[in-house]
Amino acid sequence: MATQVDAWSSAPQADAVTLDHQPEASCPYSDDDDGLDEAEVNGNWTPQEKALHEARLKAKAKRRLRRSSSRNSTSESVSESGETPGGDPHAVKGKVHNNDRKSRTGKGRGLPKKGAGGKGVWGAPGMVYEAEEPDVRDPNYDEAAQGDTVYETVVPEVEEKELEKMVNPIVLEYFEHGDTKEVEVLLKELNLGQHKYEFTSVAVSLSLEGKASHRELTSRLLSDLSGKMLTQGEMAHAFDKMLKELPDLILDTPEAPQMLGQFIARGIADHVLPMNFLDSYKGKVDCEHAVTLDRAAVLLSMKKGMIGLDNVWGVGGGLRPVKHLVKKMNLLLKEYLISGDVSEAEHCLRDLEVPHFHHELVYEAIVMVLESNGDTASHMMMKLLQSFWKTGLITVDQMNRYVQGFQRVYDELHEICLDVPHAHPIMEAFVDLCYQESVITKQLRDACPFGRKRFVSEGDGGL
Repeated sequence: MATQVDAWSSAPQADAVTLDHQPEASCPYSDDDDGLDEAEVNGNWTPQEKALHEARLKAKAKRRLRRSSSRNSTSESVSESGETPGGDPHAVKGKVHNNDRKSRTGKGRGLPKKGAGGKGVWGAPGMVYEAEEPDVRDPNYDEAAQGDTVYETVVPEVEEKELEKMVNPIVLEYFEHGDTKEVEVLLKELNLGQHKYEFTSVAVSLSLEGKASHRELTSRLLSDLSGKMLTQGEMAHAFDKMLKELPDLILDTPEAPQMLGQFIARGIADHVLPMNFLDSYKGKVDCEHAVTLDRAAVLLSMKKGMIGLDNVWGVGGGLRPVKHLVKKMNLLLKEYLISGDVSEAEHCLRDLEVPHFHHELVYEAIVMVLESNGDTASHMMMKLLQSFWKTGLITVDQMNRYVQGFQRVYDELHEICLDVPHAHPIMEAFVDLCYQESVITKQLRDACPFGRKRFVSEGDGGL
């Protein structure tokens, strides 16, 4: 009997040791045995049953710990003795290792982060991304790396206040060279934007203050720019604005109403303005506008008006025939002898725009002196030539043209004497007067041919 008791008492101890290290997969116990264990607690247990009960409790605790953690996690398992399975048996209790992946905040499962390749790697190995268009706003955007790069010059739109300052030099320079293509190129470089029609009003305003040749050049410029740079609607808008500003234009140019009417008529003839431009003002015209619109209507209603308007400003400068210029200068000198207005004569000479032909004026003036009676014409012509010199109308270079004028009279004096017998003495007196007033030089005075010395017996008193 004693031998059997020892055998029974030694068997459970071996089983307990064996169960302590048995893996979870080979454990035959489950949660269904919990009710049986609780029923046996109050009974009388044998030593073997007591050891088996303890082994079951340990296995149950291990199963619960494994369920709360991930199946791939190596989190620590707390045993009754507080030791960590698989850890360092000599480590200090309660110390957390640096390489421990367990969450410190109590959130998550304690798994490593899915970096898809680790630090500094975009995406998992083998992942293929779709092609994306480069973003211009990206700070790392490189234009050179995008292939063929096209650069465009962006010109800011000219403000209305600055437009006149930028356009005035272009128009004034055009009055000098007369090249419409150059003006078109310069305007394309400017971004006039919605104020493009202002160019027409600026050009016309400047030509009103200038000469007839300037107005002719302006009409040609508007004709060449029409359809290329400016439309008929924009041209009409510009002339509408000038009609509203007509009182201001009259302050600078009293003849502005008539001139603006000629511009309108020429514009309609050149198809710069729409044909019904005048019709749009019928029944709603002020007194100031009526003069302008009547002038345009009269020019358009004339016989062959459309064709004749090509010369509405006349032919300017050296393009006119020589006979026409000579006739104009003769008329100028005759009006001066009647009125004696030097400033008006100067204004008329400037309007002719032929500074290279001023020697003809001197020639015609001397001939008029020789053909006149008395000394009045001599003194008036001397004052006129002297005024031209002082006012700067005649420069140092143009002084030679005066010499040509005097020299031509010297060469033709013997022919003039056929019509004017006393031409020699009148010429000598006029040359001396001009020399005394510093109009001509001593050299030019000495070049004057003197007539033959007359004797008293010839009946002219020796003159």
